[in-house]
Amino acid sequence: MTFCLGIKLKGGLVGLADTRITSGNEVFLAKKVATFQRHGYPMFLMTSGLRSVRDKVLTYFEDELAQGQPFDRLHRAATAFGAQVRAVAREDGPALAESHIGFNIHALIGGRLPADPEPKLYLVYPQGNWVEINEARPYHIIGESGYGRPVLDRSLKHGDSLAWAFKVGCLAFDSTRISAADVDFPLDVVLYRDGEPEVQSGRLNREDLADLSRWWSERLRTAVSEIPQDWVDALVEKVLRGEGREA
Repeated sequence: MTFCLGIKLKGGLVGLADTRITSGNEVFLAKKVATFQRHGYPMFLMTSGLRSVRDKVLTYFEDELAQGQPFDRLHRAATAFGAQVRAVAREDGPALAESHIGFNIHALIGGRLPADPEPKLYLVYPQGNWVEINEARPYHIIGESGYGRPVLDRSLKHGDSLAWAFKVGCLAFDSTRISAADVDFPLDVVLYRDGEPEVQSGRLNREDLADLSRWWSERLRTAVSEIPQDWVDALVEKVLRGEGREA
């Protein structure tokens, strides 16, 4: 499984991607995020799904970029990536289906190209179509999405700072890492501040987030202990009396 999180903010973009790959009984590390420069404008791409499909689609897309394909807006890059997804589906989909393996790839494409009025973030589906991630819900997770969503839904807003979004994103990754055995460190990070010429990237290891993880776990337990006990006792008594039971 994979954890890739893209966040769209008023002032930029944040991307987090784990690096663990599980294949049968084998576990190894592989980068799931790639960064590009298009005529001085930045773009990044994160992928989840079947590894062979991801690698082939990304290689085809990189070939298209190398041929000098001029994308002036990010949605055109997302469309071009989607076209490569469909090309690989035509080539490999039937053989995968014969082996009872589903064709599976999702991608997050973020950045700002010359004609974009602001930073953009797109989700590309296995069918090659895409949707834009906007301020109504300023993030999306591909891969293992269930464990990280609660902290994002409660704590993240489109107008938040890059540092705030990074902090909340790390907590979402930490929640996923603890509960999903196939998501783990190292964690690749991409940050884009609107107006800057490059996407900044780095890799964080377990020790880098150890203090944050420990503090968050302790704070959650403390918060649970501080819930007024009379609230809980009243609910327990209601259940014990059989109130609220379905007819």
